[in-house]
Amino acid sequence: MAIWAVIMAGGSGTRFWPLSRQMRPKQFLNIGTERPLIVETINRLKSLIDVNRCTVVAGQIHVEQLKACLPGFSDDRFVVEPCPRNTAPCIGLAAVHIARHDPNAVLVVLPADHHITDVTTYQNLVNRACELAEKGHIVTLGIKPNRPETGYGYIKLKGHIGTQTKFESDGLHDVDRFVEKPDLQTAKTYLESGQYLWNSGMFFFTAQTLLDAYATHLPEVSKGLSAIEAHLNSPHYWTELEQAFTAMPSVSIDYGIMEPISEDVGDPQIKVLTADIGWNDVGHWGALSDYADVDDHGNVIQGRCVSVESGDNVVYADTSTVALLGVDNLVVVQTEDAILVCPRDRAQDVRKIVSALRNSESEGLL
Repeated sequence: MAIWAVIMAGGSGTRFWPLSRQMRPKQFLNIGTERPLIVETINRLKSLIDVNRCTVVAGQIHVEQLKACLPGFSDDRFVVEPCPRNTAPCIGLAAVHIARHDPNAVLVVLPADHHITDVTTYQNLVNRACELAEKGHIVTLGIKPNRPETGYGYIKLKGHIGTQTKFESDGLHDVDRFVEKPDLQTAKTYLESGQYLWNSGMFFFTAQTLLDAYATHLPEVSKGLSAIEAHLNSPHYWTELEQAFTAMPSVSIDYGIMEPISEDVGDPQIKVLTADIGWNDVGHWGALSDYADVDDHGNVIQGRCVSVESGDNVVYADTSTVALLGVDNLVVVQTEDAILVCPRDRAQDVRKIVSALRNSESEGLL
């Protein structure tokens, strides 16, 4: 079985402003980690996948920075997107390149910017998912929820978490359907039912299985990928890539592929493995307390900080000392040219600051 990794590294990470910027988005940052998140992602795969079979997909403006982060990667391991088009075109573009080498290659598709604590269990699940994918299944890892989270999509199971299935293996389920991010009351219902997992955004399939699914469910994307494939290794590749990729609809693989396949009640093709692996999508500053070191007062502190009678704060100090006195549940981020202060429960809304800066033409802060 030939296993290839596809690392999606095109995200902008706007909820981590002011540390995250257009030229240095979240995947390049050490956020509660020793190394940049993308390096952590690659390191978790080293015992499973040869570095020559790791493909990183990103925009042109980040390629040189990626090469600096990943010095062991040859130039042909970077697949460039000419523009953002969401995850379905992104993954499809990588699949076309890999299928040229081996259409039966098993693809391990991963976001570049997630955090995982239990690496051994994660690696075991990746191996198991690849074995299923080799048999023609589409497999995803579903995270066992521990709270009613409104920031994640969910996967509804045909069964309950932890029950035995016809595969005689605890934790493997058929997928009933993929569902969008819920409101709080709906999320509570999902948690209580025992039938829902968080959608991790990690997928496993063969290149051919994926491309066949595109032909059925995303014909416009499939048409563009075929045009690109016809010009691989051609001197006209970049011109054709720009034209075909730009014309594709911007659509996620969840919406474009997973949802329509799961809605076919007679199709058991999509499987989900329950993953209890200390996963965190590192979605915003407030999420750091889920995996970063926390002091005796519940504060997460990176950099220089003096905290007096203050608790449950998240502090990132880049070039100066941050002093807290009598405040709770704040996010405080200090960089060389900007300071962010917001309630911790509003950390997901930091992207609104980025939008406001863009509208005010403050390009230097983006």
